[in-house]
Amino acid sequence: MCGRYAASRRPEDLVGIFDVRKWEPAETLAPDWNVAPTKEVHAILERPVKDADDPRPVRQLRALRWGLVPSWAKSPEGAARMINARAETVHEKPSFRAPFAARRCIIPADGYYEWVTAEDERRLEEQGKRKRTRKQPYFVTPADGSVLAMAGLYEFWRDRTLPDDHPRAWWVTCTVITTEAETGPLGVAPADGPGSLAEIHPRMPLMLTPDRWDAWLDPGTTDPEELRSLLEPPPEGLMRAYPVTTAVSNVRNNGPELLAELEGPEEATLF
Repeated sequence: MCGRYAASRRPEDLVGIFDVRKWEPAETLAPDWNVAPTKEVHAILERPVKDADDPRPVRQLRALRWGLVPSWAKSPEGAARMINARAETVHEKPSFRAPFAARRCIIPADGYYEWVTAEDERRLEEQGKRKRTRKQPYFVTPADGSVLAMAGLYEFWRDRTLPDDHPRAWWVTCTVITTEAETGPLGVAPADGPGSLAEIHPRMPLMLTPDRWDAWLDPGTTDPEELRSLLEPPPEGLMRAYPVTTAVSNVRNNGPELLAELEGPEEATLF
């Protein structure tokens, strides 16, 4: 799954990278090195501009809430559980079927975090020592330093408890599509660490290579089989992973220091 990621690029940079044609500075989000579910995130999408004379879709940079709320939901309470959609079933699940057909987006990131067990449990048990459960976070990012373009979906939800003119009457939410993690070697593997993404976690965000961006964002692309072909995993070896501080495990911690590469996993705390 993808439950935490970093997104520190300036919106001005994202506009250039993704050839965005419309961006409202009022929707600018601050750099975030510890993006968690229900936070607002930047997303690139294509749709007609509201109240514009031209009905053609325009590529836009928008601020959406992470955690998809289906249009038919009675409340947004389950949003934190809808942060991911599986590539294998996204075309058929009731919550994702409609947005997959017409409301696709790209969610840009520096990379994402995953946690692996940091201590040898059998050794500690044999020594009769008690341990505090602790997992070592790894940061997974494109090996060439480029943006991680995560495939996503977005949806509109109307809060019927509010009047039409209320600024929170409409929610625009999103989810990250995930796929099976790569089993091949990493582009850059950490010393004495996992040799593949699958050794860190069985799932990973589906990374869209630039040659797929246009077709994925185009709302005119509606053929289910064509869309599903865009969800093929990218070539292996494009990513690197390295251990980072366990401070990232606390969502209150936020800063570029969370991305600092460690020489090795932090030691587990015994007591």
